[in-house]
Amino acid sequence: MSDTVSAVLPLNRWQGDRGTYHLVVFTGERAEALTMHATLHRLEFGRSRGFGSIKVTAQIGGTSWKTSVFPQKKQSEWVLLISKKVMKLEGLVAEEPVAVRLSPL
Repeated sequence: MSDTVSAVLPLNRWQGDRGTYHLVVFTGERAEALTMHATLHRLEFGRSRGFGSIKVTAQIGGTSWKTSVFPQKKQSEWVLLISKKVMKLEGLVAEEPVAVRLSPL
């Protein structure tokens, strides 16, 4: 699968023991598309990646980078972490909507 998954999602702020993280969560049909990609990858290569993650190219505004998305709640949700660098480059603010595009690799 090389289809792009796009969405406008709220930029969530999560405070962990080791610091503050910013992330978006893909659900619904977009999560199903990512789950299908993970399933096809596992069938093709006989195993899944660490933590069941999927390698992707992510894009927000004019900034794109290679990263991974991680499954949550038995793959009904997929999480993309947003780095401080991307936050700064794109002027992102927590709790505001952000347009995100993922291209599974």
